[in-house]
Amino acid sequence: MNILIIEDEIKAARSLENLILHLQPGSRILAKIQSVEGAIDYLSNNPSPELIFMDIQLSDGISFDIFKAVKIVCPVIFCTAFGEYAMEAIKENGIDYLLKPFSEVDLKNAFEKVHNFKNIFQKASANDLVDIISRINDQESKKTSFLVFKNNKYLTVKTDDIAYIYINYTSPSLVTFKGEQYDMNQSLDHLGSILSDKQFFRLNRQYLINFSAVKEVEHYFGRKLFVKLTVPTEEKLLIGKDKTSIFLNWLEDR
Repeated sequence: MNILIIEDEIKAARSLENLILHLQPGSRILAKIQSVEGAIDYLSNNPSPELIFMDIQLSDGISFDIFKAVKIVCPVIFCTAFGEYAMEAIKENGIDYLLKPFSEVDLKNAFEKVHNFKNIFQKASANDLVDIISRINDQESKKTSFLVFKNNKYLTVKTDDIAYIYINYTSPSLVTFKGEQYDMNQSLDHLGSILSDKQFFRLNRQYLINFSAVKEVEHYFGRKLFVKLTVPTEEKLLIGKDKTSIFLNWLEDR
């Protein structure tokens, strides 16, 4: 089995490689990659691996950004010290979710899940498998509206009407294309996980924006991008150089 490891801690990646080869002697480790940018480059220019082991918090961002830039059709085993990303991992071909530090038994059980997955699709061609996974991803249930409360009234706001969601002091608020603002009781991480990745993009820790709200994008100092929305924001929306290619790919992928 051809396996790719995406892990920013060199020692952890080496330890995982040794454990994989111990449990699956016939496997081949294609590469050990430490960053989102490196993973995108590898997956864009090489044949798909049969399995990916992927940490979530990498040296230059969150590994879920990889899925926004390239299409991944093989199973993924997420290995992380953080439990709050489990639901998002399931959306992204996640066949297992191992919390660090995990044991040899945990990894062995993960491989059993992988082999069971392969047996289900053993009669399907490679193209059939790509199509099956793509359809599963496309048919995922996504949030289409939110129930909000303001001025002693409950209102329904459609996600298509949301220009952006941002951290207002300590909690998120959504802003509509009409400039209306409503407080939310979920975290920005959670909101990002239940909204469509094609429609909404997490610019930074504070802002989640709708594709339809993007007015224009300009180059900025330090190889950053300055994003202007059709609805005014309280501060400049800047994207660091480590995330510019991911954002531009998101804009283009329509």
